[in-house]
Amino acid sequence: MKEKIAVAILNWNGKALLEKYLSGVIQDSKPHSVYVIDNHSSDDSVSYIHNNFPEVQIIQNGENLGYAGGYNEGLKPLKEKYVVLLNSDVRTTPRWLEPISVHFENYPGCGAVQPKIRWEREPEKFEYAGASGGYIDALGYPFCRGRVLYELEKDQGQYDDARPVFWATGACLAVNMEAFLRAGKLDPMLFAHMEEIDLCWRMQRAGYEVWVEPKSEVYHLGGATLNADSPRKTYLNFRNNLIILVKNLPQLRAMGVVFARLILDGVAGVKFVLQGKPKHTLAILKAHFAFYGRVTKIQQSRISHTTLPLLPLKRLKGTYSGSMVWQFYVRGLKKFSAFFK
Repeated sequence: MKEKIAVAILNWNGKALLEKYLSGVIQDSKPHSVYVIDNHSSDDSVSYIHNNFPEVQIIQNGENLGYAGGYNEGLKPLKEKYVVLLNSDVRTTPRWLEPISVHFENYPGCGAVQPKIRWEREPEKFEYAGASGGYIDALGYPFCRGRVLYELEKDQGQYDDARPVFWATGACLAVNMEAFLRAGKLDPMLFAHMEEIDLCWRMQRAGYEVWVEPKSEVYHLGGATLNADSPRKTYLNFRNNLIILVKNLPQLRAMGVVFARLILDGVAGVKFVLQGKPKHTLAILKAHFAFYGRVTKIQQSRISHTTLPLLPLKRLKGTYSGSMVWQFYVRGLKKFSAFFK
């Protein structure tokens, strides 16, 4: 008998999304259990679940702990070996958990796996948050099979092969709980955005693999908490990217990459000004100052994972040895497949 997989949905004032997607998730996930971890919502989403979905188990956090802290706390009571961390704005498909269950069974060294994820707004396209598996370049910029920066490819089956990747999307992240705990769980310092990349990086450092399994497919609405035009999202992305680089790279390499990023992030700030988005430029500046102000805390986090070896990126799966940004803007490579020809 295959292992049961728990589906854990993190909720914060998300009644509208629960009304739209929860019944489908429950139906598509049978016979597996669905949990909702509530991050101290102030709307009536908890009572809505109680009244309409008595089969769903609700775990209530005493405050809004963000994505990382919310899951770390909310997952504690769960006993299942595998858990899918599922965003509340994801539409699942029938039997979507079967390929994930089979994958974990066939690959016991797999720490995390994601399905193929398409965009709910334009279903023929891959979705920004994870597409068909995440990669990272030599300077720490993430991109995906099916999404490079803001360019989304149409899904024409070109990335339907299961393979090891660098990171799996936090919108639908299936984890082996043993690997999750051994890697040190999610980092609450990040609060939201890129915490799944940090976790998957540490899983690889711990000797696990991260995979995409496109036989499983879901659709993600995206932007339910912070939309792409939010300066707050820009701030968290730039700040957290710097944090995870220092946490996970060998120290000398981390220093070199952060210096390069100081220059490139400055260029990004100028680009935002030229686009008439000065608030995003300010967000990048705030992100860098917040990063420098957290150096001691970041170092402590780094030390807390001393049992995990610090490895060069080239030793890990799902990496690109060049600069994705250079290839995109200078050489005009807009599709993932063009980077590996």
